[in-house]
Amino acid sequence: MNQVSPMDERYRVLKGFQRWITIIFSLAAIILAVYQIFHLRLFDIMIMDNSYLYLLLALYLSLSFLLFPPKKGASAKIFFWFDSFLFLLSLGIPIFFAWHGYKIIEKGWGYLAPPDILVMAVILWFLVLEAVRRTQGLTLAIILFVFSLYPLFAPHMPGFLEGYGRSFITTATFHSLSVDSILGIPLRVFGELLIGFMLFGVALQASGGGKFFLNLSFALLGGTRGGPAKVAVLASALFGTMSGSAISNVITTGSITIPAMKRIGYPPHYAGAIESCASTGGVLMPPVMGATAFVMAAFLQLPYAQIAIAAAIPSILYYLGLLIQVDGFAAKKGFPGIPRSEIQPLKKTLKEGWFYLLSLIVLMYFLFSLRVESQAPFYAIAILLAAAMIRKETRFTLDSLLQFIQSTGKFLAELLAILAGVGMIMGSLALTGVAASFSRELVALAGGNIAFMLILGALTSFILGMGMTITACYVFLALVLAPGLVAQGLNALAVHLFVMYWGMISFITPPVALAAFAAATIAQTSPIKVGYTACRLGGVIYILPFIFVFNPALILQAGIGEILQTVSSATLGVILIASSFEGYLLGIGRLNWGFRIAFLIAGIALAIPEWKTDLLGLAIALATFLLARLGRRKTAPGIEI
Repeated sequence: MNQVSPMDERYRVLKGFQRWITIIFSLAAIILAVYQIFHLRLFDIMIMDNSYLYLLLALYLSLSFLLFPPKKGASAKIFFWFDSFLFLLSLGIPIFFAWHGYKIIEKGWGYLAPPDILVMAVILWFLVLEAVRRTQGLTLAIILFVFSLYPLFAPHMPGFLEGYGRSFITTATFHSLSVDSILGIPLRVFGELLIGFMLFGVALQASGGGKFFLNLSFALLGGTRGGPAKVAVLASALFGTMSGSAISNVITTGSITIPAMKRIGYPPHYAGAIESCASTGGVLMPPVMGATAFVMAAFLQLPYAQIAIAAAIPSILYYLGLLIQVDGFAAKKGFPGIPRSEIQPLKKTLKEGWFYLLSLIVLMYFLFSLRVESQAPFYAIAILLAAAMIRKETRFTLDSLLQFIQSTGKFLAELLAILAGVGMIMGSLALTGVAASFSRELVALAGGNIAFMLILGALTSFILGMGMTITACYVFLALVLAPGLVAQGLNALAVHLFVMYWGMISFITPPVALAAFAAATIAQTSPIKVGYTACRLGGVIYILPFIFVFNPALILQAGIGEILQTVSSATLGVILIASSFEGYLLGIGRLNWGFRIAFLIAGIALAIPEWKTDLLGLAIALATFLLARLGRRKTAPGIEI
């Protein structure tokens, strides 16, 4: 069995009684989620929604104080005297609130609570912030702390940042006891959708799914020229289905693909850039995307399946552009594939891991056909775990089953802490009324210029993405920017995807480029060099959001004729743009700078959602292609995919 726990070194190693607490709490949370999501009513017990979320807080928030030390290398003494105290507080207070869930709503404690309840509300507020600090670092904790205090100084802010002022008492009770802050949309999404999908991802990894998807990628693409690089692209896209995290994607797949790329001749910085781009795109790959996509579904009040379908074409185009550049580089350098003798045959790979694909098919059937979104991953998990018991190599033993349950506790405790903290951004903006005024003022500032607003939004998303999680960045801009863009006539789903894409771009763009830094560590090269190379390799991702926000046909929000025309021209545009970036085009071979610029202009013209620019792009591309063919001395081999 494979135990996969993203970034294991960040967790405290628990043994004995502490390990059993993790297992018991994690199992209890899973049972609680199943009870609530499947609407079970054993002994006529019905759990109110706010009580359910408080119970999840009690189980997972408390675990974050066991799993994450207060600082790196914290001593056992600190653990017992400080972390145990925080563990008990973060367990007891939410349980108390869960028990009084009905009274919290009936008595309006979210706005005015008794003194003893107020004290507990303040403590819970700061427990969530401390959990964020431990799981995500000081930067995000400070950002959320400032946001959570915003109602206190909102009346003193300049211009459109000014809002209604609230007292410390009102702010504290609203954060901890209302359904619009800590218990807001992000945590509700966690309890209703994310817990199941993330559990499915951990189950795939724990049963050996990561190894299967790597073997499948090697079997399909490993033998082609530059094979390991193409394997990195495909495997990372598939692994993104399981992890939803760019960093853990890099660490898991990159530890295998980066050394393999270096072995056949790829420079270390190029190998790291390929893996960081491929892993970052995995967050956008349906059917299971990152946490932000689920929050988006709740924001837009759309089925998650519709979000996944809309994201499919842009994510495929992104990976197409990446594959074209990878192949072009291999063709220019003459990099071979992996010898077939070193690759497990496709037939054997499928025979050993067919049930992983079956579980994905089951998931998609329940998700897209039956549309039981919250229940879909649990049916897929049941099929996966049952099928895994057939083969000895993937069969769960008691120890591996306990490891699996513990791994879910680790992963979900971290995710809950992030989402509970992010909810306070929404709480503060709702309490002060700033969200609506900010959006109106932004529209007025831009003078109704949509292009200016989009560029401003892209830069804001990128900057916020350097210090926040993608989800935190998305939540803020979905409240203060997206309404203004939608009011200008843009498609709501396209606008929200635009914000999410640009928040994610910081993972491959210096100076932060977290995915590039993780890949550089494995590749043993300069992180900045990896980051700048990743910017070029992932260049398509900077363009795609502008394409689909102006023409929602690319996210399948139009008639069938318009969709076919838009997708066709965008696909050709991406091929030309990627070929221009790499300096190599199928049918021509190496491109000089003149041809590269011409094909780039043609690709952008084709990508722009307008039939006149499509005709212009086609004319430029055809003329350039014919000129290049006439001047070409020999034909280069085609793309081997």
